[in-house]
Amino acid sequence: MIFSKRSRYGIRALVDLAVYGQNDRVQLSEIANRNDISVKYLEQIFTALRKAGVIRSIKGPQGGYQLADRPENIHISGIIEVLDGSYSLEAEEIISGKNGEATSLVIQKSIIEPMNQMLENFLSGLTLDKLIESFGDYTEYHQNMYYI
Repeated sequence: MIFSKRSRYGIRALVDLAVYGQNDRVQLSEIANRNDISVKYLEQIFTALRKAGVIRSIKGPQGGYQLADRPENIHISGIIEVLDGSYSLEAEEIISGKNGEATSLVIQKSIIEPMNQMLENFLSGLTLDKLIESFGDYTEYHQNMYYI
């Protein structure tokens, strides 16, 4: 399983785009500044997301980026697959020998396959709108913090 900075930054940028782009387009430089991500790196991420149809770009002086679909239709599993490829644990290598095949199958059937299924269920059930909701909860919490 890979959950690279590329996916983390991509998800972070999409949350930002969804929050600040609800009624308008958002400039890439604004997203980069708010999230402390290099504009060049974010361009690479957004190119992949645009090609996959997750976002769309509008050219021109009033241009920028928008989500291509509603946040509740954008699954985190799809974002990670676009940016990193498969997020599943790789299969156990079957080793021959006295107990090698049996122990390999135990690992595959008892650990790897159940973990992959749980991961698939979790990531495919997690959508961008749920992350936006959490973002709102955290920003509201921190705005209401009083320090003495």
